[in-house]
Amino acid sequence: MPTLQFAPFSSVVSPAFWHKLTDLKIDVLKLSDEAVPITGTYTAGKSIFDRETGQEVLLGTGFSVGGESFDASSTTSHDESTLPGASGHSGNAVTATGSFKNFNTIEEFKALDKTKYFDEEAQKIWDSIIATKSTTELNRFFVITFADLKKYKYYYWFSFPAFVSKPAWEIGEGSESWKSVVDVLSRDELASINAQLRAEPTLPAFFLVKRARGGSQGAPAIGKVEDYETFFTDVPTSEVRSSSLPRSIRSLASLTKRLRRSSSLTLARPQRIVSFIDPSPDPQNPGWPLRNLLAYLRALYPESTTSVSVLRWRDTEVTTPTPNTVWKSQIGTVYLKEVEGAAAGKRPSAVGWERNPNGKLGARLADLAPMMDPTRLAAQAVDLNLKLMRWRILPQLDLEKVSGTKCLLLGAGTLGCYVARALMGWGVRTITLLDSSRVSFSNPVRQPLFEFEDCVDGGKPKAECAAERLRKIFPGVNATGHTLSIPMPGHPVPAGSVEQVRKDVEKLEALIDEHDVIFQLMDSRESRWVPTVLGAAKGKIVINAALGFDTFLVMRHGVRARDQKEGHERLGCYYCNDIVAPGDSLTDRTLDQMCTVTRPGLAPIASATAVELLTSLLQHPDGVHAPPPPPNPELGPSSQAETGGSVLGAVPHQIRGFLAQFRNLQLIGRGWDRCTGCSEGVLEAYEKDGFDMLLKVFNDQKYLEEIAGLDKMKEEGEAAMEAVDWDEGSGDEFD
Repeated sequence: MPTLQFAPFSSVVSPAFWHKLTDLKIDVLKLSDEAVPITGTYTAGKSIFDRETGQEVLLGTGFSVGGESFDASSTTSHDESTLPGASGHSGNAVTATGSFKNFNTIEEFKALDKTKYFDEEAQKIWDSIIATKSTTELNRFFVITFADLKKYKYYYWFSFPAFVSKPAWEIGEGSESWKSVVDVLSRDELASINAQLRAEPTLPAFFLVKRARGGSQGAPAIGKVEDYETFFTDVPTSEVRSSSLPRSIRSLASLTKRLRRSSSLTLARPQRIVSFIDPSPDPQNPGWPLRNLLAYLRALYPESTTSVSVLRWRDTEVTTPTPNTVWKSQIGTVYLKEVEGAAAGKRPSAVGWERNPNGKLGARLADLAPMMDPTRLAAQAVDLNLKLMRWRILPQLDLEKVSGTKCLLLGAGTLGCYVARALMGWGVRTITLLDSSRVSFSNPVRQPLFEFEDCVDGGKPKAECAAERLRKIFPGVNATGHTLSIPMPGHPVPAGSVEQVRKDVEKLEALIDEHDVIFQLMDSRESRWVPTVLGAAKGKIVINAALGFDTFLVMRHGVRARDQKEGHERLGCYYCNDIVAPGDSLTDRTLDQMCTVTRPGLAPIASATAVELLTSLLQHPDGVHAPPPPPNPELGPSSQAETGGSVLGAVPHQIRGFLAQFRNLQLIGRGWDRCTGCSEGVLEAYEKDGFDMLLKVFNDQKYLEEIAGLDKMKEEGEAAMEAVDWDEGSGDEFD
């Protein structure tokens, strides 16, 4: 008789598997190469009819893994609706458990002792058979991978360990080979088997069929392979009937020859049937799962399994059978000449490494880059550098908090362009720019979001042009620009412009409401006043950056007095050191005074410092209430320990940079209760009167000093000076 051949599995990996692996590698596994449990599925073998050739075309013996293979819920065969107690399963797939091992380098992937690793995985299957008699591990598989996440190339190698029978199993030739199931079992029996399988909570990979004593007249019973011994207790092991079979015939080889010669001997319809969901559509070669099923039976029941009637069940898609149903399953009897190896308690050798498309034992390559959306590629690449920080350096880094922060940039000039680029580098996805000017010919060399073409024909609006360039750099960013003029104290509003200014203020208020952080990156001092008041009133994070020729200031505003945490000293805003209200700093200025004349390298330094200050603040558990570290040692006690840091380090209040000395100083400015920008008097006046209060400030500088209390402070100062008893003596006492 010919040796029984088996159709091996062929892995089918969906792109979702690789996407899930990418996320798992970056966010969970990181540098770990520990094996991870996964699941895969296979279905019954299928074929399609080719109308042109009139022949059946066999489909592959596919074993599929996808994105759901990594989910914890997929360690069971089906979802909640198919758990025990449900009314039956609706799936046509069998779920197999396995493991997945990803290596950190291609060298480690290649250097793995694959023989040893395979042997360890095969031993797990064998141990499960011997120790628990369970069939759950018979379809166990594993896959080793290396993920080149920069190029989106994935090297992988599947293995489906299966035990080798020695001697090999045999199958009869011709009519004694695999037969159509309808030639052995009646349609009623098939319908009953199908109904019982569909009533199972999950589709079993293996099962037993016991025919009724009346043969086709009764319904067969379905059982678990684990119950083999008890399930077939009342069924004889012999499938041969004869009135003249000599007792001297003992060997299966002699029995087979005698059966072929004797016309008086016929094979009875089998009553003991071992069944499995067959993934192979090949009429001659059953699927790979049968190998381990036969090994299981030989290991546990060697005396009764020298011949086994096998049902290759392929009719998982039949729902309601009819008399015209075409049953695709097959049935046959396989034989073993003698008892060796597994029957003697020895673990047989195993095979199972999948061959590559060239038919050789070797890894395969999945290159996803050509089929991926470039926008998605960019998004993953942008995040990769940030997530790598968490692997070895900062595992506590909360990148999602940074990327979810919405930033409003007031000013799209030199500072605005550099701040926007640095924010994108940190993964910030929402950036809104606001500016009132257009791109001029002097801008592109200093402001990296503009080009020469943006300057012609009067220049494009800066904010909109900068936002468009951000989207070109990275399509995944939500960047928008608004042309808007921010009204300022000391710049009176003509009567005819009041409504337009009102609309501008309303739009600015709406934008501040929609964002979490306000970057003040404007040219003039007074243009920062309205955003300072609105930011403090609405509880927003405010980051200030200002440039001199070779100096810069970067600072974060403190919270308003009523929101200050107990035990924390209130930090000041941009105006807390002023004893006069901000006024017109632009009128009657020379060209060099009107333009920001600064060393070219200063703006990138200040901008990067401002963004790094924000990210450090976002990582601090106290957020906007984070206390600053002590000032520089030369400005305070050197023994004072640094406090209040986040995972990224210190969260200072002010950084003053001196490029000529290549030196930075960290300073602390206390909040002032008479500040024109953040004092309660100013904020309460705004909350009470809104735009009307702002309009008064624009038109009357003294009004702002009045509501802030500066006028009273001046009066108190003058009174104190007058109260001093000045000695107008000759001064001889100093001689």
